[in-house]
Amino acid sequence: MRIKKVILRQMCMPLLRPFTTSFGTMRDKRFVLVEAIDANGASGWAESTAFPEPSYNEETAATNWHILKDYLIPLVLERDFSHPEEIGDWFRRIRGNRMAKSAFEGACWDLYAQSQGVSLAKAIGGTKQAIEVGVSIGIKDSVGELLATIEDNIGKGYKRIKLKIQPGWDVAVIAAVRERFPDVALMVDANSAYTLADAEHLRQLDAYALTMIEQPLAHDDLVDHRLLQQRLATPICLDESIHSAEDARKAIELGSCRIVNLKIGRVGGIAEAIRVHETCRAGGIPVWCGGMLESGVGRAHNIAISSLPQFTLPGDTAASANYWEEDIIDPEVTVTDGNIAVPSSPGLGFEPNRRKIDARTTYMEAFAK
Repeated sequence: MRIKKVILRQMCMPLLRPFTTSFGTMRDKRFVLVEAIDANGASGWAESTAFPEPSYNEETAATNWHILKDYLIPLVLERDFSHPEEIGDWFRRIRGNRMAKSAFEGACWDLYAQSQGVSLAKAIGGTKQAIEVGVSIGIKDSVGELLATIEDNIGKGYKRIKLKIQPGWDVAVIAAVRERFPDVALMVDANSAYTLADAEHLRQLDAYALTMIEQPLAHDDLVDHRLLQQRLATPICLDESIHSAEDARKAIELGSCRIVNLKIGRVGGIAEAIRVHETCRAGGIPVWCGGMLESGVGRAHNIAISSLPQFTLPGDTAASANYWEEDIIDPEVTVTDGNIAVPSSPGLGFEPNRRKIDARTTYMEAFAK
């Protein structure tokens, strides 16, 4: 395979409703969309999951554009490769910038699957025909609004509800939710909003039969999470702390978590995501796929990775209509009885809609030798 041309697009897609976490409130999603074109004229697609500001991690959409344009694309253009894993090896000379690397590598995985005549899920070793999904709900203005939102999503068939929490919006809120919905599978995501000094406060959440508490402590911590997990009955799930299979191995050996949230962009691409998956599988650690408010392109990659066997918990890959008035793929992602069908057609299994993409493009640039 050989990449002859790459097109980067700066995208802006307005959210149907504001999404609030301990990081802040998002009203639209601004991201980089990557189109890699091979020698036969076929296009592979992926997106960067970096936010406009360095809140989730140190990367931003702007820094991703810089790294892609000035470092990653020149490393790959007009070079022959037989498998996308080789691209990750070429990128090792560039430290960090995992979301930028993932965006380029993901487009090449799409091309590779197309060239093999198989779905992306099959190309990476996926075994499922459908995946279970849940929905992530941000911090609301009132408990009443939150309860109404949960009821609406349960009515849509979602099998798991994830709630964002932060100091001042945690135990009392979860108590109200559990009283109203005693049987729903429920988890909370703190996005690193607490410290080990909050251990006794967080221990109150043990009373509410939560599936997990996601990333309660610092974004780069493994040690304090180990100490916190020893004090909690509720499983801790690590997200931001896991950047690689090596991080996963260390977290498992330390006892820092009992569950791992696996995001393709956070670990640097599909190849490393597979390695994290295998590390967790060997350690008996359940895995699920977190969301970064992706468009349909990123959502398609999440569906594929979630088809791997150790993804045993419902992920955050909700329907397109949960976030967007209009997505940029055909067909849009839909959920039936809490499940999303894994496409079987070559590549992503969803067709990027160029008209809709053009309507949401704020700037674009093409690269070729």
